[in-house]
Amino acid sequence: MNLPLNAPPKSGLNASPVVELRQYVLKPGQRETLIGIFDGRLIEGQEAAGMTIIGQFRDLDRPDMFVWLRGFDGMAARKDALTGFYGGPVWAAWRDAANATMISSDDVLLLKPAWQDAGFDLSGSRRFLEPENPSDDSRLKRIVVIRIHHLRPGAEAGFAKNFETKAVPVLKTLGAKLLGAFISEHAENSFPRLPVREGENVFISVSGFDSTEAQGRHEAALAASPEWQALQSALARPIETLRLSPTAQSLLG
Repeated sequence: MNLPLNAPPKSGLNASPVVELRQYVLKPGQRETLIGIFDGRLIEGQEAAGMTIIGQFRDLDRPDMFVWLRGFDGMAARKDALTGFYGGPVWAAWRDAANATMISSDDVLLLKPAWQDAGFDLSGSRRFLEPENPSDDSRLKRIVVIRIHHLRPGAEAGFAKNFETKAVPVLKTLGAKLLGAFISEHAENSFPRLPVREGENVFISVSGFDSTEAQGRHEAALAASPEWQALQSALARPIETLRLSPTAQSLLG
């Protein structure tokens, strides 16, 4: 089944008030196989069931990691969408091939926008109609950086406010495009067949860059920023930084 890859996504800020950040550990050498299955066979069925496939990525620093984001209209809608997809014909046809590439798929953070307009704005985003083209240098150079800030219990709201007022201006000044910001969604997992990391207290920032070089310059400047360093005092442990390259069918990036 070929996908209508130019179909428009849901648009507007906070189009997905519930978001999953999913990190999969794959068997060595299997990432391209999974991307081929995912991009070519699994997007349409998930979105037909009521979810938005926001972005899927190659991890630049971990060659056997596949990272992706999907969104839902709410926790009840998440249950309905996942029930429909994982009980439906598309997953039945491709689950064995997809699962054969994986070692682990349980590293999942359940998230919600950190403030009113912090969700992803996918207005104007389209999936590429053609397969990945190695000659498309501009596409291949773009990267998305996800930072996972681990917070002490109860600190999400205060950290989010400080990040919005103090860190966002610094990020923009230093060349980052903030694509979204999220905190832990502590609601009960509405689809326990797929586990999530419970008890987490995290703040997630998602930024875009035109190239790894631009991102490297940004990181060096950020490390020297007093405002950024002051924000880190609220963290329970060091930031996890994911440097990601979008696949051809990723809306984000």
